[in-house]
Amino acid sequence: MGFPVSYYCPHCGAVVELERDGYLADKSVTPYPLEGWSYADPTDDFEDAEGVRFACGESDAPGLSWTGDVVDADDVENPTLASPCGREFYLSFVRYENGREVEAVPESDYVVIGGGGPSGPSGPRGPDAGPRGPDGF
Repeated sequence: MGFPVSYYCPHCGAVVELERDGYLADKSVTPYPLEGWSYADPTDDFEDAEGVRFACGESDAPGLSWTGDVVDADDVENPTLASPCGREFYLSFVRYENGREVEAVPESDYVVIGGGGPSGPSGPRGPDAGPRGPDGF
């Protein structure tokens, strides 16, 4: 038997109620997916998944309802954002591997700065520091 549990969008604070089984333990609600977790849509059988992916204000899944309330918690990214905002956020359940709880790590974003490679800059650019001293320093 399920019961309603409330969560709020970390982007805008919109509140959603999700009916779910009591044995599921929540780890976190984040604006990004956790690395290594798989997420189900609220319309899917998410009890067998490692989390649920929400689109703020969207979905007509049975057992899911957007309450119309907005939370003004300190960790809401942008409380002035229109609510619901339509952005994705993620409910992650506690996971275990080899009897130990898996630590949460946000998905990695890799950025190449300055183009890299032989055609990229060899160091930072800045104003000319003037004449060099002995030995080029």
